Amino acid sequence: MPNTWSMPTLLLSVFGALGMLILAVAAGELMILAGCAAILLFAAGIYLAAPRPIDSEKPLLPQEAVAPATTPVAAEALLDSLDDPIVVFDDTGKVLFANAASRALVGGDSEKKHISAVLRYPEILEGAERALKGGDAESIYFSVMVPVERHYRARIARCVNQGQDLLILHFSDLTSMRRVEEMRVDFVANASHELRTPLAAVSGFIDTLRGHAKDDAEARERFLEIMSVETARMRRLIDDLLSLSRIELNEHNPPMDRVDLVAVVGDAAAALLPLANMDNVTLEIGESVPLWAIGDRDELTQVFQNLIHNAIKYGGEAGTVHVDFGTSPEAGRSAPAQVFACVRDEGEGIPREAIPRLTERFYRMDVKRSRERGGTGLGLAIVKHILNRHNGKLQIDSVVGQGSTFVVSLPADSVTLKDAEKQANPEIRRAS
Repeated sequence: MPNTWSMPTLLLSVFGALGMLILAVAAGELMILAGCAAILLFAAGIYLAAPRPIDSEKPLLPQEAVAPATTPVAAEALLDSLDDPIVVFDDTGKVLFANAASRALVGGDSEKKHISAVLRYPEILEGAERALKGGDAESIYFSVMVPVERHYRARIARCVNQGQDLLILHFSDLTSMRRVEEMRVDFVANASHELRTPLAAVSGFIDTLRGHAKDDAEARERFLEIMSVETARMRRLIDDLLSLSRIELNEHNPPMDRVDLVAVVGDAAAALLPLANMDNVTLEIGESVPLWAIGDRDELTQVFQNLIHNAIKYGGEAGTVHVDFGTSPEAGRSAPAQVFACVRDEGEGIPREAIPRLTERFYRMDVKRSRERGGTGLGLAIVKHILNRHNGKLQIDSVVGQGSTFVVSLPADSVTLKDAEKQANPEIRRAS
């Protein structure tokens, strides 16, 4: 054992000796004071000699004060919270992780599947192969055409984690940007084409009123009435174009609200009742229990206003417009349960060869009659794009001379499915 004195031991000895010396020499009135001083000095020596933890022996902070280390579970939770799709593959091209936003691209059960089984886009597969062979990170642009057209940019990069090569695909949805560009071009082209005729008419009447008809009161009133009709037509056309543009902008974002299809149709019919009365047309809305669907109430109201309005305009005077409801059961994963509404008129009908073109922009079977009735040629195009956003369908059936039927089908909500099951099963109905 080395013959060395540590600083605490030395201090203890010095203060102890000093205390004993004071005890020995103290006398008389100083005895009590000296005794107290000796005790204090001895205690101070013991305190200073007590061991102190060095830096390497500092006690650990409480567990709750220590920041937890990042774990795979925490990383997955972080990636799942992102809006952009992210997929991670191993060096053999098999899926290690796919966040929640990527399920629309790779499916919900993609783990351990090969990249060629979950992303069947040649440009993506070629880029992934180049990256796995040591290529530089790159961006690839591609489009998904079904069920709704979407446009993406995929960032493909290789990285190394704990000695393992990983392939990371980060997708950015460019659909909104692309739609804005397309809508700007379409709007200018369509507006310039459709507005040319009414603008030319209004301009011609203005020139006439400034010329030989400026003192003709009867002609002036007649021309002003026509100008009023043409400007109202331009206003409707612009309103429909703007409405169609807004719908197309959000077509790739499906709605999430629950709506009662029966109530929506009732509101649309009530708004059009004055117009039906003017044409002596009867609206017959079938009775039904509430039919709940997933949708946007305002957009679905616009769908049925357009369909019922068309039925009033082209169903013939003193006719009847019928609206009925129903449900269809699930027929496998590709055909979920549906709720539907049928709008049927008693008009002249539509030739079968014209039916596929009815939802095209500005398509009219009878241009003159459509314009006389205030049509813009955009009503059914709006219906089609709204139903695309709702993952719904529009079926058209018509027989010349017997009228036309338009069927709108929408994905059913779970409440509707339970109600339908009760109606079909008397035992369930009695139990509830």
